[in-house]
Amino acid sequence: MTDIQTMHPRRILVCQLKQIGDVLLATPSIQLLKERFPEADIHVLTESKCAAVLENNPHVSHVWAIDKPALKNPFKAIKWYAEVGRADYDLIVDFQQLPRARYCIMFSKAPVKLTFTPPWYNRPFYTHWIKVIHGYAARQKASILRMLDIHWDGELPRLYLSEAEKKWADEFMAAQGLEPNNFVTVDPSHRRITRKWPERHFAGLIKLLREKHPTLKAFILYGPGELPVARKVAELAGDGAVVSEEMLTLRQMAAVQARAALHVGNCSAPRHFAVAVDTPSLAVHGATGFGWCPKTEKHVSVDKGLLCRACNKNSCETRECLETFLPEECLDEALRLLEFKTAGKAAPGTLA
Repeated sequence: MTDIQTMHPRRILVCQLKQIGDVLLATPSIQLLKERFPEADIHVLTESKCAAVLENNPHVSHVWAIDKPALKNPFKAIKWYAEVGRADYDLIVDFQQLPRARYCIMFSKAPVKLTFTPPWYNRPFYTHWIKVIHGYAARQKASILRMLDIHWDGELPRLYLSEAEKKWADEFMAAQGLEPNNFVTVDPSHRRITRKWPERHFAGLIKLLREKHPTLKAFILYGPGELPVARKVAELAGDGAVVSEEMLTLRQMAAVQARAALHVGNCSAPRHFAVAVDTPSLAVHGATGFGWCPKTEKHVSVDKGLLCRACNKNSCETRECLETFLPEECLDEALRLLEFKTAGKAAPGTLA
């Protein structure tokens, strides 16, 4: 077996197929791999919908984007997976053990195929594995790299914007009447009702923030099929709430978030984007725990604190944890986070 701690890989494949937020949460591990092996080319296997978050990343040499419709034909799929697997990798790191990644790994002759402790039926695909350290998801992923003498030290997700994207954001914001560091981005949507703070509460928090900062505006984010939710929040919030008629791409959203004073939302991908562009964030939690969130002075997670917290259920008759968690209960935290950019206050990015 290869001595994993003394190896010097020339080419590395990182497998993180989905979801969008998870791919962002893998960027600290990609950074750590590049720092440990600066001469290595790092490739990433992911789904096409997630590839955008890796654009302009200085640590990534190539992205293999899985286009599911194009790979419906099994013969085309096998050919594509074989092409990836036979791309002369010395090290493969798999963060998920999903079938499409395993197909590529099956074709690879890489001497080291590293992952978290797999169930018995996955073990033939890998050469090395280790028990993960649970906690913040970015830390959990990076903990697999301990076998390579790589140790996570609070590195946060990062998304790298181009100068053209930053310029676009400035022009877009001007057209929307938004001033840098004088608006908050708000993400009121979630595909799971047990993770979604009610629209009236988001609107209530916007109103409370504007009572303290009358010129502050709220830019409501939305994804496919979520425009009605954004419009409802804006309608309830009244003055100062802005909804773009054009849905932003992931990178456009990130470019706007980078200019915001604060991001407020549910525990979902836009929160990870806020972290990745270093904008303070406040996430309201329902049925999910805090494992998806960093614990820093700039990034805070709040919930009602009920005994049934973090139940992870997708349905609930009362949704008490969300319905009874009022805007007033997180106002002080939101106001504190606003100070980082509105008052020019600097904050450390190191995790607790």
